[in-house]
Amino acid sequence: MLVPSVARAAQIVAVRVWPADDYTRVTLENDSDLKTSHFVVQNPDRMVVDIEGIELNSTLKELVAKIQPNDPYIKQVRVGQNRPGVVRLVFDLKEEVKPQVFTLPPVAGYQHRLVFDLYPVNPPDPIAMMIEKGEWPSSTPGEVTPPVAQTKPDPKPAPTLQPQPQPQPDQSQIARNDPKPERSSNLTRMITIALDPGHGGEDPGATGSGGNHEKHVVLSIAKRLKARIEQQPNMRVMLTRDADFFVPLGVRVQKARKVQADLFVSIHADAFVTPSARGSSVFALSEKGASSTAARWLANKENSADMIGGINIKSHDRQLASVLLDLSTTAQISDSMKLGGAVLGEIGGINKLHKGSVEQAGFAVLKAPDIPSILIETAFISNPEEEAKLTDNAYQDQMADAILKGIKKYFAHNPPLARNVLT
Repeated sequence: MLVPSVARAAQIVAVRVWPADDYTRVTLENDSDLKTSHFVVQNPDRMVVDIEGIELNSTLKELVAKIQPNDPYIKQVRVGQNRPGVVRLVFDLKEEVKPQVFTLPPVAGYQHRLVFDLYPVNPPDPIAMMIEKGEWPSSTPGEVTPPVAQTKPDPKPAPTLQPQPQPQPDQSQIARNDPKPERSSNLTRMITIALDPGHGGEDPGATGSGGNHEKHVVLSIAKRLKARIEQQPNMRVMLTRDADFFVPLGVRVQKARKVQADLFVSIHADAFVTPSARGSSVFALSEKGASSTAARWLANKENSADMIGGINIKSHDRQLASVLLDLSTTAQISDSMKLGGAVLGEIGGINKLHKGSVEQAGFAVLKAPDIPSILIETAFISNPEEEAKLTDNAYQDQMADAILKGIKKYFAHNPPLARNVLT
């Protein structure tokens, strides 16, 4: 006698919450695709989500305790069995939000994921927020001094930067006849640097044999570098992420362009299929394909971050997506190669170099058409010896120092384009 099979309810296997100033993400990982519906209620602000085909289990109940008091957007969450086969989540909100609810297929060790991204209806201005925190100084005429590259003198004398005596034309006539932007010879404005700690949130990046995640290592290095840059009298910094949350590749580029960054530096910790690979590398964008097979492999791996971290493809901003088109310019790539060379030279003083020159490949995160951009692989986290280095405070300090020296060396020979001194 055949016994009719009973459909097994889907199981929630993990719940995760990623709060950030930009948005809060809630992820439910489960063993099959889920059908959901949701709606928003005001006075007070709430979001209600019904998930079909599941029964309330202990893992899902853990979501209640994962909401922290400092979450910018979620006050608390209530979880209950609304009716047989349907679980209801009620998010009590601190302000009105624009939710995005979507699913992600299995990838990179994750099973099916149901994602709630809660964006504020009135998003905070990033610069205003940094000014409020005291992290965004404005430049003042007369207070800025050029950065000095703390490096050994070149074996060949550098060409003099002083112009030869010659008759000087009327300056007002120059202003009228030459509208092209000029390099600022005395750095009379603030230099803005965008630091991009790779991965974050749902995307851990590479993981070493000791269990250390790339996303934590590179955020620590970026914060150390940020503190050093802020000590410079003529520099300010924007981090694309300052905590453990996911930022899509295009948003990273968009953030840098929004603050009119003079440089974009993406920080990573490499991994390879064998633990013997070691050394630091610096990459720039390529218009004509990767400079090596390894560079192409790495670019493809880094470009997969959006699939692993998870973006809502259906509502992906078309304007934002256009940033990732190949809008690069020859000038941007040329400046990126100069910046990369200066940084690589300094990193070579603290760690073995995987390649002795700047490599190139089609990294999506480097495609700001108007900002010199490099990606630094600080070491191979997949190499046990280098994993130990990457988690060592002293090495992280040395790496931050080396990157800053390279940046200052670059600007000493390539002053930024002239711009209003108050911006």
